[in-house]
Amino acid sequence: MLNKRTFIFFSLLLFTITNIPFIPNAQTPTDPLYPVLKPYKTGYLEVSPVHSIFYQLGGNPKGKPVIYLHGGPGGSCSPFLFRYFNPEKFHIILHDQRGAGKSKPYAEIKENTTQSLVEDIEKLRKLLGLGKVLLVGGSWGSTLGLAYAETYPQNVSGMVLRGIFTATKEEIDFFYHGGTGAFFPQQYNHLVSFVDQPEKKNYPAQLLKKLLGQDPETSKKTAQAWAGFELKAAPLEAADNEIKEFLDNYNLFAFALIENYYMANNCFLQEGQLLKNADRLKDIRVILVNGRYDTICPPTTAYKLHQKIPGSELIIVEKAAHSERDTPIRNTVIASIKKFE
Repeated sequence: MLNKRTFIFFSLLLFTITNIPFIPNAQTPTDPLYPVLKPYKTGYLEVSPVHSIFYQLGGNPKGKPVIYLHGGPGGSCSPFLFRYFNPEKFHIILHDQRGAGKSKPYAEIKENTTQSLVEDIEKLRKLLGLGKVLLVGGSWGSTLGLAYAETYPQNVSGMVLRGIFTATKEEIDFFYHGGTGAFFPQQYNHLVSFVDQPEKKNYPAQLLKKLLGQDPETSKKTAQAWAGFELKAAPLEAADNEIKEFLDNYNLFAFALIENYYMANNCFLQEGQLLKNADRLKDIRVILVNGRYDTICPPTTAYKLHQKIPGSELIIVEKAAHSERDTPIRNTVIASIKKFE
């Protein structure tokens, strides 16, 4: 039986990258989270003959529209995310990207690319009759936010991005081929044990092959190894026994499959594309937030992007890593969102 402490910790850690249904509602006197908020509307939007994406709306329908972009790829949105926003000031739009969370079909990688996700955001914006939108997202959500804003800068009122990832070969290599793994050798070596040819530095493709293989047990173990590695690396601290207990109780297959599928395909972006096109954001207010000790998306990427966007604000958060579950990161993201009220 999963103990309450472990359940709460990893639910908070993973709600942006999994479809875990329960998030605790506790709020401390110093917690900047807004009160618990239920969606006033949920629905599905058919975005292709294959995919329908799940969305949920909260806050003030007449407020400033904000679209939250979850991580992964392969994660999902929880209603807990509504608590990042002043419900009187913002019209809050959450959606699960293709193949993820409650979107249909589950774990589907067919017709699933960065470009298709960008167009899904635009279709959702039009469906809801929104004008310019504030974009908020972290990790892969920062990547997708940049891709959308560089495609449709005229539709973006501002951006708050956390744990910056621009999907360059250097960043993917760092994550997969020893950079992040140098800090977590046990979890990394376990993950690499599922790579048949470790001398070939194409781990995303090899892991994807295992995840798509005919042996369900191998696929499951590969997904758990991947999720265990990322669970260990994302927060500033995470106990090994609690990670194991969590993995034993939750299915993270879609998260592992879709993330490795995207990384094996260089996130369907040209090399350096998001940095090269960052000048398209020159008229948008952009706030970049990165943990000082982020071993998945080191702050050097955020700094490079900051230099490319005139007038952008870069906040390096001390005593924090990659996850928004690190309190200093979460507090900084919420404070940054308040600047757009």
